Amino acid sequence: MDRAEKKVAVTALNDVFTTTSVVVVAHYSGLTVAQMQNLRKRMRDAGAKVQVAKNRLVKIALEGTSSASITGLMTGPTLIAYSDDPVAAPKVAVAFAKEFDKLVILGGAMGQTALTPDSVKSLATMPSLDELRAKLVGLLVAPATKIAQLSTAPAAKLARVFAAYAEKDKEAA
Repeated sequence: MDRAEKKVAVTALNDVFTTTSVVVVAHYSGLTVAQMQNLRKRMRDAGAKVQVAKNRLVKIALEGTSSASITGLMTGPTLIAYSDDPVAAPKVAVAFAKEFDKLVILGGAMGQTALTPDSVKSLATMPSLDELRAKLVGLLVAPATKIAQLSTAPAAKLARVFAAYAEKDKEAA
C-alpha cells in the first residue's frame, strides 16, 4: 500500500469514526474465510459493516474523533464493526462471538463513551431502533383501541343480561 492509498484509507476510516454512532473492536484471529464472510453478511443484513484495517492507520484516523478512546484496543489482528443504529453492530458481534469463540470482543465506543466488553454485551441486549419505534406506535395506538373497546362493552354486557333473563324465562315455563 503506497502513501496515497494510505491517505485515502485514513480519510475513509476517519469518516467512519465521525459519522457512525457505535464502533465495536474485536480480535478475529483463527476465524476462517467462510466465517468472516458469514460475519460480514450478518452485519450487512443488520445494517452494519465490518472492516479489517491496519492498526496503525486506524490509530491515525482516530485522532481528533469522539471515538479516540478505542486507540488502546488496536493491537493484534483486530477488526472494527460499526453502524448508525447504536444496537445493530453490537448485537450481531455478540451473537457471532457466542457462536464462534475465535471472535473476541475487546470493547468499543459509542460517541465519546468508551465501551468495555461487558457494556458491548449489555448494549446488544437492548431493542433496536425499529423495535423501539414499533413499541412507541403501539403505545400511541393503544388508548384509541381501549376507548373503542370500552364504548362497545356496555352494549355487549346488556345483551348478555337479556340473554340470561330469556334463558331463565324458558326454564321457568
